[in-house]
Amino acid sequence: MTSTAEPAQSHHRVTYRKVLAEPRFRLLFWTRAVSITADALRITTFSVLVFAATGSPLLSAVAFGIGFVPQLFGSLLLGSLADRLPPRALITGGYAVTSATALMLALVRMPIGASLGVVALVSLATPVFHGASSRLVAQSLEGDAYVLGRSLNNIAGSGAQLFGLALGGAVVAALGPRRALAVSAALYLGCALAIRIRLPSLQPGESGGAPGGAPGGAPGGARGEGGAVRASLRGAGLLLRGRTVRRLMLAQWLPPAFVAGAEGLLVAYAGERHFAPGWYAVLMGCLPVGMLLGDLLVGRLLRPPARERLVVPLTALAGLPLTGFAAEPGVGVSSCLLLLSGFGYAYGLGLQRPFLDALPQEGQGQAFGLLGSGGMTLQGVGPVCVGSVAAGTGTGGAIAVAGGAVALTAGWILTWYAPTPPVPVPSRSTGSENGTGQRASGSPAR
Repeated sequence: MTSTAEPAQSHHRVTYRKVLAEPRFRLLFWTRAVSITADALRITTFSVLVFAATGSPLLSAVAFGIGFVPQLFGSLLLGSLADRLPPRALITGGYAVTSATALMLALVRMPIGASLGVVALVSLATPVFHGASSRLVAQSLEGDAYVLGRSLNNIAGSGAQLFGLALGGAVVAALGPRRALAVSAALYLGCALAIRIRLPSLQPGESGGAPGGAPGGAPGGARGEGGAVRASLRGAGLLLRGRTVRRLMLAQWLPPAFVAGAEGLLVAYAGERHFAPGWYAVLMGCLPVGMLLGDLLVGRLLRPPARERLVVPLTALAGLPLTGFAAEPGVGVSSCLLLLSGFGYAYGLGLQRPFLDALPQEGQGQAFGLLGSGGMTLQGVGPVCVGSVAAGTGTGGAIAVAGGAVALTAGWILTWYAPTPPVPVPSRSTGSENGTGQRASGSPAR
C-alpha cells in the first residue's frame, strides 16, 4: 500500500544540493563519476593499444565496443544477482574485477584475441553491480529527489566521459598506452576501496529503513527460488512481458540508439565535407555538451509534472535537428544541430518516476541492470545499422534518417504515454518517514 505522503513527494521539486546531502547517494555519485572517467580512459587506450599492435581499424573498433554487447547477455543470465546478494560486496567486487582487468591488459602481453575475450568476459558482470548501485540509489532517494539523482548521474556521466577522453589522449601521449591502462586500474581500485570503506553493509533489499514488499513480488528477486541463471531468465521474462515496463524501456533505449548511429558517422561526415583536421572531435563533443545542459536546465528549473509533460517534445527535439544533416551543413550549423539534439536527451528525466513506479520492489536491481545493458547493446548496434544506410544515401542522408527515426519514436510514445496529473498535497499526519529522511516501517521503497 502506498503511503499518503508519496503523491506530494512526486510533484515537489527539490534541489541538487539536497540530493547530494544524502550520504549514500553522494558516495555512489562520486565513485560513479570516477569510474566513468576510468572507463573512457580504459576503452580508448585499449583501442589504441590494439591498433598499434595490429594496424587494423576493424580490430581497433572491435576493441572499442567489445565491452558493450556482452552486457545484455550478462543481464539476462546473471541479472537477478543484483537483488540476491549484498550491494556493498557486489559494487566493490565489480570495481575490483574491472581494476584487475585493466591492470592485466597493462602488464600481460596477451594475444589480441585473448585480450578481447577477457574484456568481453568481465563485461558480462557489469549489469550486476550497476544494477545493485542503481537499486541502492532508488532506495536512498524518494520522489523528485530520485529523478534529480538520475539527472546528476547523467550530468556527471557526460562530464566524466569528456574528461576521460581528454585525459586518455594526454596520458597516452605522456606515458604510453600500457601505463595509461595502469592509471585506469588505479582509478577503479580507488572506487572499490571507497565503496568498501564508506558504504554500510546492507542485505539484499535493505535500504537503511524497513521497506515493505511491493505488489507482484520479485521477478527472480532476492528470495527467488532456483539458481541465478534460471532466476535471471525468469525475472527478465516477467519484466519484458509487462507492457508498461517494456514500453518504458523501449522509450529509453531507442532514441539513444538512433542518435548513437548518427554519432558514429560524424568522423566520416567531417572527412567528406573536408572540415579542418580535428573538427570531427568538436562535432562529437557537441552531443554530450548538449546532454549536460539539457539535464541541468530541465532537471533544475522544471517541476516534476512539467518534465513528464515534455517527454514527447524533448524526444522529438533529440531527433528533428539531425534531419537537417540532409542539407549537408557546415561546421557551425552542424555543431548547433548536434547541441540541440543532445539537449533533447533530457526527455529521459520525465520517464524516471513512471519507470520506477512500474517496477516490482524486489526486482529493481535486475530491471535497472537490464535497462542499462539493453541500452548499451542497442547503442552498439545503432552505428552498424545507420552506417549501412550511409552506403546508399551518404553520411548526411544517413544521419538525417537516424533523426527521423527518433522523431517517429516520439510519435510512438505519444500514442500511449500519459503524464500523471498533479495530485493535491495531503496532510503529513500519517507520515511516511521516520524523521531521519528514511522510510518508516511498512512504507514501500520508491
